[in-house]
Amino acid sequence: MPCSPRLAAAVAAISVLGSAPSVAMDDYLRASSSAPTAISLCGDGGDNKIKTADCRKAGTDRLVAQIDKAFGTALGKLPATVKPLLKRDQAWFNEMIVDAAEVLADTDEDELKASFAEALRRRAAALDGIVSGRPGLSGTWVNAFGSITLTPADSGAYRLAADLRGDYGGDRRRSCRLTAELKPSGTGWLSSPVVIEANASADKPKTDTAAAPAKPPSIKLRRQGETLRIVGSIDDEEFDGLGDCSSMWQVTGSYFAAGKDTASDKADTAFVAPTFDCTRPETATDEEICADPDLADNDQRLNRAWKALQPRLDEATRRALIEDQRNWVKSQTEQFPEFLHPAWNKQSSQVHFTVDARDHVNGLQRERLALLDGFDDKRSGLAGTWLAYNAVIKITAEKDGTLKAVGWKWDQGDWKAGCDYEMTGKISGGTFRSDEQRKNPDTLERDHAMLIVNRQDDGFAKKRYSNKDGTENKDADEAKCKRRLDISSTARLFPARPSPDIDNFKGSIR
Repeated sequence: MPCSPRLAAAVAAISVLGSAPSVAMDDYLRASSSAPTAISLCGDGGDNKIKTADCRKAGTDRLVAQIDKAFGTALGKLPATVKPLLKRDQAWFNEMIVDAAEVLADTDEDELKASFAEALRRRAAALDGIVSGRPGLSGTWVNAFGSITLTPADSGAYRLAADLRGDYGGDRRRSCRLTAELKPSGTGWLSSPVVIEANASADKPKTDTAAAPAKPPSIKLRRQGETLRIVGSIDDEEFDGLGDCSSMWQVTGSYFAAGKDTASDKADTAFVAPTFDCTRPETATDEEICADPDLADNDQRLNRAWKALQPRLDEATRRALIEDQRNWVKSQTEQFPEFLHPAWNKQSSQVHFTVDARDHVNGLQRERLALLDGFDDKRSGLAGTWLAYNAVIKITAEKDGTLKAVGWKWDQGDWKAGCDYEMTGKISGGTFRSDEQRKNPDTLERDHAMLIVNRQDDGFAKKRYSNKDGTENKDADEAKCKRRLDISSTARLFPARPSPDIDNFKGSIR
């Protein structure tokens, strides 16, 4: 599987992070902007969801043609760095409307027909209204899932009103009307907690306010070139919407200026570029990094940190870190698409979970920055936090000489698989001796600047399916990991100084 050329400039001389041919890339990893933008709904064969006669009768064919034409016009107005983001937006709308068409094909309900037609009309109107060259923030901004309207307030603040509607057909609707008064934060972003509007027409009835999160969701926004970038934050993962907001999971996104400007406010309209070409993003994660100023800046910081770290490392550590970086780049490539449509959310995996997906990319980048910027190459002994592309462990030393280690190793994209590290023991004869009694005890050992956890488990894992017929070997050692017997808990990790980005991990899912 190829990786995008992240950090490639920093390591080009040793050719460790070059991009592989795009033809070999799994489809779900590809940039959405590489997908066809024309909607395929009407026809009597192939991938079409609605028969030609039914399309003509309902006027669906005319609406589809109107959308396709309006999209082409809108695309021609935008600069090269933003065109892929509008293409992605259209690809997401197409995915949503195709899902809705599949539901419509199985029912004759008038309400669903009306909702389907209204979704097409809204999209046509949104694309018709897209403009370029807006100097500020105020006005209406649109994307595949709805609209945002900003009006200036006092002291550089803005009032935001959002009307978001994701309709995937049937009961798979995601709507959210919310307001906020966003204020300058000193970081280039405007930010504020949100206010969820109560409205009797909501898709979801009001929730008892006693069940609301202690800390409400928040929103921040800033310009990213010709787009408005909005990022939603939901600290309480159980948040399920209140009042007229059945779901905030699609508020994060790139929004495009629509309609005439009615104010003369100005904003920084610079496009924060990462280390790669945003006019031709290769992967879905590349697109998201291009869409977001913070993610693009993280990418630049990663590149600088990688360059600065290399001369400080001994040869063995440097080679191991290069291999770990290869794997980390592959993990980052997988991060956004895996959490945009989480496979473990079987009831609504087709929904675009943009909030969660963006947060996972940001978290992965910041974890890596904590390692590269805070690489503790002077560390002696075992105590401290250790990090790799797929594992973390924190070791503390007690007064009596006991070492306690906690952490985990994860399997990218599989929330049921992984290994928990919970071990205690002491150093005896220069070697860590685990308190547990088994054939394959937990082990911790230094190797140059690195830490190797459970070095022997690679070998033990291979023996757990050693029967000739491929069945479990009942005489093999007990597995240390979850879900599959052949998963090994062995990991090679690197020393990282304390950082809020690795000291309080949210969880082991990557």
